[in-house]
Amino acid sequence: MIDLSQLKAVGWQRVVAELNAPAPDDRVYFERLLRILAQVSAARQAVLYLPDRTDGEDVDPRVDMVWPPSELDKDAERAASAVSPQTSQVQFGNESRTAARGAFSTAQARAFGLDKDEVFYGEASQSGYLLAIPLGQRAAQPSPAGSPTREVPFAAVTLLIEPRSKDAVRSTLAMAEVLAGYVAGHHARAALKKTQASSFALDLAARLIASINNATNFKGACLQLCNDLAKQFALDRVALGWVNNDVIRVKAISDVEHFDHRTNMVQRVAAAMDECLDQEQPVVFPQPPSSGEGSDVLLSQAIVHSHRELAAGNAKLKVCSLPMREGDDVIGVCTFETAGDGPIDLATIELIQAAMDLVAPVLKIRRSDDRMLPLRAWDSTKRAASWFVGTKHTVWKIVGILALAAMLFVTFYTTTYRPGAEATLEPRVRRFVSAPFEGVVSSVGPCITPGCTVNEGDLLVELDTSELVLALKDAEGRIDQARTQASAARKAKDQSKVAQAEQQEERAASEVERYRFRIKQSRILAPISGTIIAGDVKDRIKSTIKTGDLLMQIAPLDDIIVVAKVDERDIGLIKNAFDAGKGFGEVASQAKPDEALPITIERIVPLSSAVEGKNVFEVRASLKGRPDWFSPGVEGIARFDTVERSLLWIGTRRILDQARLWLWW
Repeated sequence: MIDLSQLKAVGWQRVVAELNAPAPDDRVYFERLLRILAQVSAARQAVLYLPDRTDGEDVDPRVDMVWPPSELDKDAERAASAVSPQTSQVQFGNESRTAARGAFSTAQARAFGLDKDEVFYGEASQSGYLLAIPLGQRAAQPSPAGSPTREVPFAAVTLLIEPRSKDAVRSTLAMAEVLAGYVAGHHARAALKKTQASSFALDLAARLIASINNATNFKGACLQLCNDLAKQFALDRVALGWVNNDVIRVKAISDVEHFDHRTNMVQRVAAAMDECLDQEQPVVFPQPPSSGEGSDVLLSQAIVHSHRELAAGNAKLKVCSLPMREGDDVIGVCTFETAGDGPIDLATIELIQAAMDLVAPVLKIRRSDDRMLPLRAWDSTKRAASWFVGTKHTVWKIVGILALAAMLFVTFYTTTYRPGAEATLEPRVRRFVSAPFEGVVSSVGPCITPGCTVNEGDLLVELDTSELVLALKDAEGRIDQARTQASAARKAKDQSKVAQAEQQEERAASEVERYRFRIKQSRILAPISGTIIAGDVKDRIKSTIKTGDLLMQIAPLDDIIVVAKVDERDIGLIKNAFDAGKGFGEVASQAKPDEALPITIERIVPLSSAVEGKNVFEVRASLKGRPDWFSPGVEGIARFDTVERSLLWIGTRRILDQARLWLWW
């Protein structure tokens, strides 16, 4: 036990100096305080408790550390085996836990006797005492109902001391309470240090932001940032990488304006950045120890394979990579290297990390300003969508939602199934004009060209009849000759010659009729009134034509029908609609596909025909509201109204029908 009866005693000065000494974190300081309290009070054991749960008045203490850490009194009570390893080292565990709970609930130092479950102020204990001392005060937290709760200590210490007089217990408790008050000084120093670090980081970030804002573009801003960091902290090399679609790419290296990404050095730097990106935490090589002076548990447990390879060329080289965050996302990595003496200062790492967190959003804005307008619009759309689906995997979530909405839409939305077929416009009435016999075209009627309108009986083509006229005269001469011979035979009363002459007269007369009929046929007339839709015979004047040669086609254009070649897989639906009196549809031509005209089915030809390797049925439909530019021969697509079905049924009908055929077969 240290003699602290006098304030000027060496022991007291040593304790005060040790408690006022700076500590890297709260745990180190509490370990030091726990040891000092145990030594000052000559306690067999000191236990530090943390408030594990705060719910109104209910505080559940949790063992955080025990002093001495490995030595136990042989006569001490051991805790149950079900508790944690640290709890199993606590002597009189239940009593110690109860004392800590009392310190948390009252925020006052108290002494408990081990003979009875009561505070010290009663009969003297023969088994020893438990001193419960609260450490500091935590800020009040609002309760679920909204009313503020009382303050709860940061921690509580229980000291197991030997039996002693009441005055000695009082003085020991008062002394421990005084020493516990130094926690406030530690928290004040930590808050001051944190405020100074924040101030330094804010000042550094302000200078860096002012510097990069003078750059003309994003690449120049990254290079300026690397150069400023290298000069500010006397670093050998600083590199900055930017994340795009979870892939990092080196954007700038200090004092290097142009570099090749294929070089070995740049690839090693990119690998180190990728290692930091995967862990989303700072990475330092060589790693700091996990305990003791200059320790950091998080940095000591990081994976440093790529950083070790980057520093392999220089034994003195030290490498550190820091993530650059915007909110919860890592948008870049800053890697710096130095060959100076000693390890990289953890305070410097914290300072640069805090500055990078402030600089990162500015760099992101500079990068956005350099991108094309469509890409910036896409980023804005993703940010807007993140308000609804969250910032993680925003695009995939939106795609999933749209896919689900589309699936529901095609499943429940019904519309008319309209199978299509290739269609051709044809005149309802059409006449073919052909050569009645072999001959020579002598002349063509006036305005007899394709597209001209003719009336029934108009002269179309006239054939040369010179030979027919001569043959007619010859036949007429033979008639006269036969009549003369018959007259002479009658006078001679030769009946056989009379009969022979009459037969010759009949043959000649039939030839005369035939030649006259041919001469009449040589004038080819229009069989109907209409328009010449095919055939140009002007170029065939004085040329020979054979019997049956097609000369032209004539059709009235005021009555045009649509002839569609419907696939056999759709003809059943169309026929059912036609039988039910719903044989309607539309036709759109290739000339003007945006202008669809209504049609009505008139007849379905029951016989199929093979067209391009598939069976089709001919469906004839009347056309309503024919525009002037419609003419026979125009091709297009006809669609027929059939049944009301969902979009999913319409889209999968052919596939399901084919699958049914395969399964049936």
